[in-house]
Amino acid sequence: MNIIKVFGNNLKKRRLEMGLSQEKFAEKCGLHRTYISSIECYRRSISLDNIQKIADALEIETYELFLEDERDV
Repeated sequence: MNIIKVFGNNLKKRRLEMGLSQEKFAEKCGLHRTYISSIECYRRSISLDNIQKIADALEIETYELFLEDERDV
């Protein structure tokens, strides 16, 4: 399991389900759009604080961002 890829995939999938652009989502969680893009493109590891901000903005439990979807393997 590549945890950075799993996290990035889950973030993008949930964000799109909410109908939010990277820019709108970044505003919602208090982060920069390029930071969200870097996560979704697997170019950035992130801090626990930012993981929590992202989960809160997605209105999900933090652990859900780390669940591997078998379709993504």
